[in-house]
Amino acid sequence: MAGLRVLVGCKRVIDYAVKIRVKPDNTGVVTEGVKHSMNPFDEIALEEAVRLKEQKVASEVVAVSCGPAQSAEILRVALAIGADKAVHIEVPPDQYEQLQPLAVAKLLAKLTEKEKMDLVILGKQSIDDDCNQTSQMLASLLDWPQATFASELKKEGDNIKVVREVDGGLETITTKLPAVVSADLRLNVPRYATLPNIMKAKKKPIAKLTPDELGVDISPRIEVLHVSDPPTREAGSIVADVDELIAKLKSKGVL
Repeated sequence: MAGLRVLVGCKRVIDYAVKIRVKPDNTGVVTEGVKHSMNPFDEIALEEAVRLKEQKVASEVVAVSCGPAQSAEILRVALAIGADKAVHIEVPPDQYEQLQPLAVAKLLAKLTEKEKMDLVILGKQSIDDDCNQTSQMLASLLDWPQATFASELKKEGDNIKVVREVDGGLETITTKLPAVVSADLRLNVPRYATLPNIMKAKKKPIAKLTPDELGVDISPRIEVLHVSDPPTREAGSIVADVDELIAKLKSKGVL
């Protein structure tokens, strides 16, 4: 197999350092006037794709983002880091708030087929909804093998060898290409985009598509009824000795 064409998902999310605020009407979280950045797990996925290109394993890296006009900013970052092309699947803000993993998987499946990709690398989850569903759904829609929670990725002939992070430790699998991989935290340490590359990326074209052009219905399948802050954690207490600890646990019905 010649150099792989790799598709990488790059989602725009509220920056990890921002304190999340729930909307007064409890329909979601406040996104207006809030700093956004690329989903950290997607940064890892992009870094791995760029490394595959540097190793001459991949011939082209295509970054894709589904979302409103502001998602183009994330694609500029992806181009600055090393992606060759960028595709923006434009979703209006009112629809984007209800965009769910199944719809995203369907959009990515259509784009994967359209662009004739050999490998798709996604972050294992996004830090806003924490669903951890898109890569699995995408593999099912494409009928491709999947290697989720990857902490190591290597091409061997026409296959890829992936070390997966599982509850009991690490699992090593080999799967045929084409395939879908989801990146875990320890796959790599993403690089920063350099200023010269950021300036160059501003001049690069970004292809635009819509869900209708891809023939995908992005209507939500799940209705969000209520969003609220987690309950405030109660203050702890210090006990003098084990006997007092046991007495307190018994009084609370734990023992």
